[in-house]
Amino acid sequence: MLGVEFIRSHPDKVRQGLAARGASGNIQLVDEVIEHDRRLRQALTLQQSRQQEINATSRTIGTLMREGNQDAARELIQKQKNLKLEIKELGRTVTDTERQLSRLLLAIPNLPHESVPEGLTEADNVTVHQHGELPSFDFEPLPHWEIARRHGLIEFERGAKVAGAGFPFYMDAGAKLHRALINFFLNAAALQYTEVHPPLFVNAESAQGTGQLPDKEGQMYFVEEDGFYPVPTAEVPLTNYFRNEILSESDLPVRFCAHTPCWRREAGSYGAHVRGLNRLHQFDKVEIVQFTHPQNSYDTLEIMRRHAEALLQALKLPYRCLLMCAGELGFNQTKQYDLEVWSAGQQRWLEVSSVSNFTDYQARRMNIRFRPESGGKPRLVHTLNGSALALPRVVAALLEYNQNRNGSYDLPEVLIPYLTEPELNVPNP
Repeated sequence: MLGVEFIRSHPDKVRQGLAARGASGNIQLVDEVIEHDRRLRQALTLQQSRQQEINATSRTIGTLMREGNQDAARELIQKQKNLKLEIKELGRTVTDTERQLSRLLLAIPNLPHESVPEGLTEADNVTVHQHGELPSFDFEPLPHWEIARRHGLIEFERGAKVAGAGFPFYMDAGAKLHRALINFFLNAAALQYTEVHPPLFVNAESAQGTGQLPDKEGQMYFVEEDGFYPVPTAEVPLTNYFRNEILSESDLPVRFCAHTPCWRREAGSYGAHVRGLNRLHQFDKVEIVQFTHPQNSYDTLEIMRRHAEALLQALKLPYRCLLMCAGELGFNQTKQYDLEVWSAGQQRWLEVSSVSNFTDYQARRMNIRFRPESGGKPRLVHTLNGSALALPRVVAALLEYNQNRNGSYDLPEVLIPYLTEPELNVPNP
């Protein structure tokens, strides 16, 4: 979340940032934050003043008692009781105001970086570059769900029978391809990042820390009996790893990567664009996360983007890189790139990665700081994350891009080592 000191000092800048996002409905929150901050500081000042009066009164009472002036001492004792009651009431005011101020701050999204293009819709996103030639076929290319059906790679109908739409079975060669992509993405990430196998469920505090709450309640599944959320992305447990901790400046940057299944309700999704692997409720993804020094985070964003792009280049898939406009940013992001692969069978672009800088927005929620080597107060780290990569649409693009006239398909050479069955010295049962 944004710092209350920043909002107090730069209210117009915050209003402009919210307007650029198309979040005009949140602009009044700026005035509410400033007013609650004023009340809080006033109550704390008054609370401190009353405590000082009590301390001074206690000394005077002691003097009067020693001098034998009992009546004057009793008057001050009564005054002291009244002051204590007032302090108690001020304490309730402080607690209530802090709670309301926190609620308001959580409702204000992050502000766009100055390099983010203006605009409110996907038409305003800027294509930074496009890599690879779009394929041309001398036959009518099939969509991935038809290729998968012909080769028995994915069972959509049986998945819907067992769990519901958006929960497919990957079968045989389809399951092996799925596993090969996970291992390829994870091995590539582990060259630069510390591999982590995180919890697949998180509590509400973790979901709030990364900004899923209170913004995305409707998109997450929830286990009410236990108060757990199945992870919508590995970003949530990875970024909460250091919650309420202070790192050394020499620790930075910290780089984590993880493969997890991800669960999303995808409420409101419908139509042709959710067919096949286009939009699932359960899917796998390799995530990369960094905790960086504030002065390095935007350079780090470019490095993480290039890491995700290198995977698509290795798979020889044509893709484009989009710089998201202000209105298309996620709630927590200050700058965001999306990578989209070309779907030859559907003749449209499919998002397979989002790489984002949150600056100190998440770190303030989670109280993740570092201690400068030069001394001084601990400072908030900057956090970043990216998909490297999300699997379903990569599978879809691979099948569609590499299909042949006779209905077969090829796979890129980089995956062959991951698809080759090793010799296993396992005794037969």
